[in-house]
Amino acid sequence: MRGVTVFALVGRSGTGKSFRAKLVAQKFGIDMIIDDGLVIRDQKIIAGRSAKREKVYLTAIKTALFTNESHCKEVRHTLDKEKFKRILILGTSEKMVRKITHRLKLPSPSKVINIEEIASKEDIETAILSRKNEGKHVIPVPTIEIHRNYPQFVYDSVKVLLKRGVTLLPKKEKVFEKTVVQPEFGRKGRVTISESALTQMVLHCVDEYDDTIAIHKVTVTQEPRGYYLSLNIHVPFGVQLSGTIHALRDYIIESLEHYGGIHIRKVDIKVDKLH
Repeated sequence: MRGVTVFALVGRSGTGKSFRAKLVAQKFGIDMIIDDGLVIRDQKIIAGRSAKREKVYLTAIKTALFTNESHCKEVRHTLDKEKFKRILILGTSEKMVRKITHRLKLPSPSKVINIEEIASKEDIETAILSRKNEGKHVIPVPTIEIHRNYPQFVYDSVKVLLKRGVTLLPKKEKVFEKTVVQPEFGRKGRVTISESALTQMVLHCVDEYDDTIAIHKVTVTQEPRGYYLSLNIHVPFGVQLSGTIHALRDYIIESLEHYGGIHIRKVDIKVDKLH
């Protein structure tokens, strides 16, 4: 992978990263995109499998992070064969992108682009609302590509015209088609989950976010309008508590709602011990 430049597009779940991935690729002359377990080139899926086809949270997040060895080997083999200089990786955080680059033996990101740099606050809020209310996700390839690979969960398609004179857009006008899907874990209907399974998800989230933070106790309370979680944690001495713990809380909520299809009303975190 010598000479390969890695770009990262990061933002919370449902903020429109996949929708704007091709725009970023055009702007910076990027050859390939990695998004939720898929490798995309020239609007075609050339390797991987989509996390959006998974039915449960844990499998979906593992697919996005390439933790399955056969999945990871397939993608690494494709990257070894392909000739490319620049690649864009989408993730909910820079840490997630770095985990992906490590698994795929790619260089660390040399440029990190936050979704707020290329999308307005109103656009991001609209995207989040669509994700929460309708369970809609975007895959940045034409519908025919998704029909070929995953015909069962195509919801709709949308064509985006990139015009001249708009920030971050290329000089020439181009039309890109994107596919709107409704994954199994995002379909409408009543979803219930056991306290044990939800606790496992929380443990996984905390480990993904920062493996130096230890969970001492998790309390799950189901309410009519969602789940309430209470966490007791042990944190290494020297960690900036205010920013880190608030960010951890947000990461847990976003991950559980995104991959689990459940509504989290509140997450309280109590630091029991510094170690």
